Amino acid sequence: MGAKLGGGGGGRYTVEQNADINVTPFVDVMLVLLIIFMVSAPLATVSIRLDFPPAVPPPPNQKLEEPTFISIQKTGSIFIGDKQTRPETLAADLGAAIGGSDPTAERIFIRADADVLYGQFMEVMNELQDNGYFQVGLIGEDIS
Repeated sequence: MGAKLGGGGGGRYTVEQNADINVTPFVDVMLVLLIIFMVSAPLATVSIRLDFPPAVPPPPNQKLEEPTFISIQKTGSIFIGDKQTRPETLAADLGAAIGGSDPTAERIFIRADADVLYGQFMEVMNELQDNGYFQVGLIGEDIS
């Protein structure tokens, strides 16, 4: 709260209260916060390359291949299709499941329980990328 020296009424040295808000320090603090957020916002972004497939339907006589699914449960169990695996043997088991074809041409779908820890999910993603599986699709299911 500020004080007003001088002005109408009262004696020469009477000090009256000033109920107006001093906006200058408020603006200074807001500008500093704005600069901090402008500098830190680009650092918080993570670049993930997204490779969207073209929206072209397959030919009518072509037999569609069954996609490969990796499921992660909240207990930490990892499944390739219906077979359970461990993170250490994920790449070998996945190669056996897809028939040993080129990993860069295979599309892998990952679905995880809502309670799976981020570290468990990223362990699977990193293992896939380290072994050349770059076409990874994430499946989100409605929880309601």
